[in-house]
Amino acid sequence: MQWELTFLGTSAGRPTKERNVSAVGLSLEQESGWMLFDCGEGTQRQIMRSGLSSGKLETIFITHLHGDHYYGLPGLLDSRKMDRITKALTIYGPKGIERFLNCVMDTTEKKLGYPLHIIEYETNQEIVFAHFSLKILPLHHSIESHAFYIKEHTVSNRLDEKKLRNAGLPPSPHYGELKKGREVTVEGKVYTPEDYLLDPIKGRSLIIAGDNSKPEILGDHLNNLDLLVHECTYTQEVYDHLPVKILHATARELGMAAQKHGIKNLIATHISPRYRKSGKYTLAMLKEEIETSYRGKLWIAEDFDHYRMDPKDGIVHNTRVPIKGTPTDDVELFD
Repeated sequence: MQWELTFLGTSAGRPTKERNVSAVGLSLEQESGWMLFDCGEGTQRQIMRSGLSSGKLETIFITHLHGDHYYGLPGLLDSRKMDRITKALTIYGPKGIERFLNCVMDTTEKKLGYPLHIIEYETNQEIVFAHFSLKILPLHHSIESHAFYIKEHTVSNRLDEKKLRNAGLPPSPHYGELKKGREVTVEGKVYTPEDYLLDPIKGRSLIIAGDNSKPEILGDHLNNLDLLVHECTYTQEVYDHLPVKILHATARELGMAAQKHGIKNLIATHISPRYRKSGKYTLAMLKEEIETSYRGKLWIAEDFDHYRMDPKDGIVHNTRVPIKGTPTDDVELFD
């Protein structure tokens, strides 16, 4: 199953001319819908420009209640109503997210016209979905913040159908019995699962982290991780000279943790607005500082970057999403 990530916002704290605030979409090949992780202000417009469909959005996960990570929710919810989307939407967030959303909807007397499920999660809670499980991990920040550890289910019941055909057993309900680990006998010949089951495919792992000043807090969940998406707000020198220390990760700390735990692919995001492609503080400075320690595959995310994780080797490939102009819809809007 192919995993695809689309970065909709990669700036820390506030938007810039080049970057919107935090939001990343995750699509799974076998799923018709997609998931959104964080929803900073303006995310609904970023979705329209990315080519992702609001109508297919099924689940939103919020890492923590700082505005650049969830102020985009009211606008996104309202736009779905105006687009006459009736598909249910589930929002997972920390304690307080339900009170926030209910306050917005009560104040505006808004009727969404579609089912909205708001679930306030607990730290270390595990949620099981059809093709993966998601565990909520605590981080170190100025308020309660979380990471989402996503582990794909291991596939262990694949049959070598070519071998079965060559052995004289064409596709039939017997295949289902073999997948369940049951021996079958057909016309006097015995077929045992051990002889015809392929090696299991180990599920891949991914962490999408919220604001976190201590990457090491994720501990063993980082070991041999296939992909880590983590904030990289400052270079170490800039952080050391801040008059007021804000609890964010530096490129140096992120690189050291990623190398120590053998992380295969690393995407750094949540970039301070001071870092640009050129000028006194550049994106290259962040990349170079991470690379002083880290030897895996590394990217500094930009808005509308699209990452695809190969299902066979776990290698991540990066392309840019063609950015669409602001769409003009023929759908009649209503209040």
